Amino acid sequence: MDRHLKMKAEQVVRKLRSMANPRNVEGMARFGINPENTLGISVTELRKLAKPIGRDHSLALELWNSGLHEGRILAAIIDDPDKVTVEQMEHWAVEFDSWDVCDQACTCLFDRTPYAFEKAVEWSHRDEEFVKRAGFALMAGLAVHDKTATDDRFLAFFEHLKREAFDDRKYVRKAVNWALRQIGKRNVPLNMAAVDVATEISRLDSRGARWIASDALRELRSEAVQKRLESRQTGALPGRRPSS
Repeated sequence: MDRHLKMKAEQVVRKLRSMANPRNVEGMARFGINPENTLGISVTELRKLAKPIGRDHSLALELWNSGLHEGRILAAIIDDPDKVTVEQMEHWAVEFDSWDVCDQACTCLFDRTPYAFEKAVEWSHRDEEFVKRAGFALMAGLAVHDKTATDDRFLAFFEHLKREAFDDRKYVRKAVNWALRQIGKRNVPLNMAAVDVATEISRLDSRGARWIASDALRELRSEAVQKRLESRQTGALPGRRPSS
């Protein structure tokens, strides 16, 4: 390893450890975040730390290998999506042990790679809870961040959402719901399609599926979302940043 890189990685890890807040770890655990190797640093603080670092692929790999919970989230924030490989995505995915690391990696980094659509579908078929979640987190991230993708690419996700609506595991169920809502908030045609899919899911003989559907329909049909979609269809309001 390059000596300068090793020193930089060690400096960042020391900085992270100096920011540790054990009380926060207890609170994070109550929200389902794995407390092992967790320092209790908020994502807001990690983003502030990431800003002067900028994009640094090599450092991101070292921080991931540190095994620290916050080191891995910071790695996802600073990594360069243009340098991410399929092998790296798979290596990180199988090591996801907490929903927040999974979501940050998918929506800060992986959804900006050329492999995002492929991996979203592939991972949605996997058995591991957090790898499967990653598939749907990617779908949600793509719906928000990929402004050039055609509607057909998102319509193709619906069959996977319907298939996995039967998976009652908490972190899968919530990710299916998340993806469905984000796709349905992209534009009017996708909103109509997502409402139809949610209605189909609501008829499945599964308590988890019915929760996915009812929660998604509540938001997708809401006045706030409908007004936002209408404003997008007629043209963004002057001086207003489009909302996700």
